[in-house]
Amino acid sequence: MKFVWGVLLATAVWAGDFKYAVDAYHEGNYIKALDTFYRIAKEEGSAEAQFNIGLIYANGKGVKQDTSQATAWYRKAAKQGNTAAQYNLAKLLDSAKNGQKQEEQIVYWYEKAVKGGQREAMNNLALHYLKEGAIEKHEEKALKLFQKAAELGDLNAQLNMALLYAWGETIPQDKLLAYRYLRKALSEGKTEASDYLERLCRESAWACQNP
Repeated sequence: MKFVWGVLLATAVWAGDFKYAVDAYHEGNYIKALDTFYRIAKEEGSAEAQFNIGLIYANGKGVKQDTSQATAWYRKAAKQGNTAAQYNLAKLLDSAKNGQKQEEQIVYWYEKAVKGGQREAMNNLALHYLKEGAIEKHEEKALKLFQKAAELGDLNAQLNMALLYAWGETIPQDKLLAYRYLRKALSEGKTEASDYLERLCRESAWACQNP
C-alpha cells in the first residue's frame, strides 16, 4: 500500500510591493525579478521576498536550479512565519533527508505549516505518523490530519484516508467508508484510486455492492 505525498508548491506570492519584480518575472526577465526580490529582502527583511527568492532557485527560473539556495531562503522566510515557506522547506528536506536530526526538522516545519492551515502539510505530516521516525507511529493522529486536509480539498489526503480505512493496522477498518472515499477520489481525478478500488472489491466484494 503506497500512500500519496503532497507536492511542492509551484507558485509564488506575487502581490503588492512586488509589482516591479512580478512584471519582470512575467516578461521572462528572471534576473531582474530576482535582483528586485533580493533588494526587498535586504532592505525590508520581507518574508515574502525571501520565499520568492527560494522559489526561483527551487524552480530554476533564470538561474541554475539550486536546492541549497532554495532551502536557505525558505528557512529565512519560514522563521518569520511564512506558511508556504515552512511547507516548502519541510518538503525539500523531506525529499533529501539524511538522518534523525533532519527528520526532526522535517516534522518541526510540517507542524508549523499545519498550524498555519497548510493542507498539504497536514497530509505529509500524517504520513510521518505512519512510519517509525522522529515522531511516534500513530494511525489515529494520521487519520485526523488526513480528515482535516481532505475537508480543505486535498485529494491526496482523501485517498490516503481511504487507504487507512481499508487497510489500517490499528484503527478500526471500515470497508464501506473506504469504498466511498475511493470512489470519490477517483471521480475527482485521483486515477491511482482505481487500483485500490479493484483490490478492495476483490478482497471485500460485499463493500462494493453498496452505492
